[in-house]
Amino acid sequence: MTIVDVWGAGERVVLVHGSLATGPQEWHGQRPLAGAGFELVVPTRRAYAEVPVTHAEDVVGDAAEVAELLGDGAHLVGHSSGGLVALLAAAQRPDAVRSLVVAEPPAFSVAEHEPAVGRLRAALEPLFAEPLGDRAFLEEFLRTVGTPVDTLPTALLEELEHLVPAIRRGTAMWDVAVPVDALAAAPFRTVVVSGGHHQAFTTICEQLAQAVQGEHVVLPGAGHEIQEAPGFTDLLRHVWAGDRSHPSDTAPRS
Repeated sequence: MTIVDVWGAGERVVLVHGSLATGPQEWHGQRPLAGAGFELVVPTRRAYAEVPVTHAEDVVGDAAEVAELLGDGAHLVGHSSGGLVALLAAAQRPDAVRSLVVAEPPAFSVAEHEPAVGRLRAALEPLFAEPLGDRAFLEEFLRTVGTPVDTLPTALLEELEHLVPAIRRGTAMWDVAVPVDALAAAPFRTVVVSGGHHQAFTTICEQLAQAVQGEHVVLPGAGHEIQEAPGFTDLLRHVWAGDRSHPSDTAPRS
């Protein structure tokens, strides 16, 4: 991790971005929280910190670095593959985590026998094996995980295209084992958020929340880009304040 931005001052929060993004790109919608008594620590994970890309995405290695960023204690938030990073980091340093919020982490290991999850993996595996150009890979990957490609500005897609080698060379998310027993035994509150747009992610989030004795919240409206969904920033405020009144376990059942 070669770049760490810090926004604001106050209670520490570590925000971990997902694949095909930088920290500031992903968490711009949460930046106003820096003026509300929070120190937002926003790393850009090593594989995405420089262009042209020279590192493969490394979920396990990133988790060790994020665990150090927790310092003496912090709230921890992760989106997509950054959610996997956050889960691993929280298990490494549970006493340094004040709360954990993960948004649609591709935690295949907790629901690998569920049909919808198997279908998502079956759609992704050939994509990584095909000799596609980076732009074609990018657009197909985003569509497969539920990001509305047609709404993304052309300039942003061009930026993201340069980051594609990091994910193509990196850790296969279905090979990452989530340490659910350690997380279930941890003292902090865990909230798992899905967007209600993709049965595989709904199932993963339901199963993960159950496995770690956490809560499952659904925030529709932004596809896989949960950090942009209406209500996500408010949810963070509730969790960080220790307020359990926010509606939870609201996922649609299949």
